[in-house]
Amino acid sequence: MMMNGMLLQNEMLWIIKLFLSFIIVLGAYKCFGKTGLFIWIPISMFIASVEVMVLVKLFGLHASLGNIPYASAFLVTDILSEKYGEKEAKKAIWIGFFTNIVIAFMINFALMFTPEADGLEMHTNLKSIFGLFPRFMIVGLVSYAISQHVDIYLYKILKEKFPKHLWIRNNGSTMVSQLVDNILFTTLAFTGIFSFEVMFEIFLSTYILKWIVAAMDTPFLYLATKMDSKKSLC
Repeated sequence: MMMNGMLLQNEMLWIIKLFLSFIIVLGAYKCFGKTGLFIWIPISMFIASVEVMVLVKLFGLHASLGNIPYASAFLVTDILSEKYGEKEAKKAIWIGFFTNIVIAFMINFALMFTPEADGLEMHTNLKSIFGLFPRFMIVGLVSYAISQHVDIYLYKILKEKFPKHLWIRNNGSTMVSQLVDNILFTTLAFTGIFSFEVMFEIFLSTYILKWIVAAMDTPFLYLATKMDSKKSLC
């Protein structure tokens, strides 16, 4: 009973985290306009690169916690594609790419320092967290850049074919691009760390969860299209 309660708690927390991420995206857009969306991309990528190292049980499957912040980046590029065009969406991708390369480099450079005795425990803890960080960061950046360009390309095509159906271009582009991302990331990030069975379960659970995220972010995309970014609050 206690274990079932813990799993249920994980699923409830996952749903809360999902909606919080979408609300934060809309909040950033309302406060800062297009700049707020650009800001969210590197934030979400950094969070995802750290949380991907945390595995939990969700709906009976092994899953990485990084799937929500990572998937929220696709909501942002879809908003940018819808309201500002392909060029602005690609700019957001490269802002995230540059930011996270700098973060990865600076953190790992800092870990090269020899700490004082009082700071040894903290240094060790940081090293245990960020020891695999460069690998996940590099793999994440590669799969992110490729899949996001697929997403933007498909979104443009679907927008031309279905100009009156926002939900089709949002879900269609995201679900295909997330499949590309999932194949690349799971293979490159977890080979040699987990068994094939665990890797496949992570792949399957992550893709299922990303389908859920893609479907659930659609109302938030509709809300974003109704917002007047020129009347920002901040």
